[in-house]
Amino acid sequence: MSPGGAEYVLEGRILARQREPEGPFGEFPGQYSGGHSYPVIEIERVSHCKDPIYEALYLGVPWTEMDYLCAVNTCAPLHVQLKKDFPEVVAVNAIFTLGFIVIVSTKRRYGGFAKAVGLRVMTTPHGLGYAKIVIVVDETVDPFDMKQVMWAVSTKVNPAGDVTILPNLCIDLLDPASEPAGISHRMIIDATTPVWPDRRGNFGQALDSPQQTDEWRKKLGAMLKELRT
Repeated sequence: MSPGGAEYVLEGRILARQREPEGPFGEFPGQYSGGHSYPVIEIERVSHCKDPIYEALYLGVPWTEMDYLCAVNTCAPLHVQLKKDFPEVVAVNAIFTLGFIVIVSTKRRYGGFAKAVGLRVMTTPHGLGYAKIVIVVDETVDPFDMKQVMWAVSTKVNPAGDVTILPNLCIDLLDPASEPAGISHRMIIDATTPVWPDRRGNFGQALDSPQQTDEWRKKLGAMLKELRT
């Protein structure tokens, strides 16, 4: 990327084989990261445009401005990456702590398809370092509406076959639950309705408004209007 459009340009050099302790810093999971040994950069020159804008973010216990600003930057790329391989994907919600939890709504080609989508989430460029828990729901469930998501999890999930644990995968070093740091089990929760050849469960026709509901609503509204007049 050309520095021509930058607000600030820092010029310097990385000092070979030199490291210094840095931190602890407050980080996006809502905890201090602790101190670490990092390479040393020696800055020789700072340049900036006229009336430069200096951008800084406050990090703390979610939700902070960083969480809101990074939400779109997390959801949109994941959606694009998933759609390349799985055009059935409808929407991706990765707003929770930079995508440690990812919720995907998708159509299903066949039984077990949702788990394949969950695995793909974890192997995207973003998912490699995040995507610790992936919840997959039907295309009729809004992944941004947690009431709908929790309904799907509570009624569609049988832990015996719908929860998949993948051991000892890479994760962002700042995940406080990782042990050792940077290594964590990951989980896929299949909260979709089983389709052939997966015949598990007893899922009948979903509840919906009775037939002619809209017509009766109009009739009743007209009757009430006449009574008022």
